[in-house]
Amino acid sequence: MPPTKFLEVAEEIGLIVPLGRWVLRTACRQNVAWQAAGLPRLHVAVNLTLRQLLDEHLARDVKEALASAGMDPGLLEIEVREEHLLRDVSATLLVLQSLKELGVRIVIDHFGAGYSSLTRLERYPLDAIKIDRSCVRETATSSGFTDAIVAVGKTLSVTVVAQGVETEEQESFVRDHGCDEVQGFHVHRPMPADQLTELLLASGSRLGNPAGPFSRTGRLRKTGRP
Repeated sequence: MPPTKFLEVAEEIGLIVPLGRWVLRTACRQNVAWQAAGLPRLHVAVNLTLRQLLDEHLARDVKEALASAGMDPGLLEIEVREEHLLRDVSATLLVLQSLKELGVRIVIDHFGAGYSSLTRLERYPLDAIKIDRSCVRETATSSGFTDAIVAVGKTLSVTVVAQGVETEEQESFVRDHGCDEVQGFHVHRPMPADQLTELLLASGSRLGNPAGPFSRTGRLRKTGRP
């Protein structure tokens, strides 16, 4: 079952919020376990659905997950899809502000697929935006649009991450157009945490830590999406 279908079913049967709590706690515990294994401090990202984003106990659940694992809040990234920010601006703004107060990073996922205005985005406490893979897939025709999104990111003083990078050509394209990081199958395929631990230890954690102004790694994610 693809992730999108799985999430739809979880939403329909009312399990997305408790499932989200489990994912959040698992991600935090895994992050601390990686540090205990001798790896450097790595970021881990957790995606939220709209239902989770508007759950009244979200900030409490995030705080409890961090405290239970003993994890530095600054190493947790909460990812929210761009279109979710457009559904209820007042409500989502309050939620993201409460999360930001905990010290976590806030990231817009699939940026460029919606219709956010710059003035609206400036209200959110953002740390990064992720360019939607549709802007990366057709490098020959998306140059201007990618430049525009990168310019928005620089205006907001946030990290710009290119999603769905699957080839050397796409990596070179987003590098040349000013993206800070990349995410996708060109870096690596999704894998279970134990296999990722072995990979990071074997590689000296190069996959998890930027070596310069441009990172091939993006962030470590708890999802199977490229």
